[in-house]
Amino acid sequence: MITILANIKAKPGLGSALETHLRQVVTPSRAEVGCVFYTLHRVEGNPDAFVFYEKWADKAALDAHISSPHYQTYRKEAEALLDSRDVQFLEELNGH
Repeated sequence: MITILANIKAKPGLGSALETHLRQVVTPSRAEVGCVFYTLHRVEGNPDAFVFYEKWADKAALDAHISSPHYQTYRKEAEALLDSRDVQFLEELNGH
């Protein structure tokens, strides 16, 4: 399993426009083979900041997602709206 936390910030005042692009990628991403979950959040109190929390079955599923037409369209169309994009790969710590 691959878990991702992607922090995405719009340029000041462009959060609403960026949200439109982010929402368009959610449904097709959830339908992809190997998508365990794919959730979009807005950072409370910051209309320009968003977080994707994602889990993919394996690297092949994640690679297919990144190369998918809907994801590539989102990246291209949203690029001018972005202030920053920070993607973290999370390691789950299992304990007793």
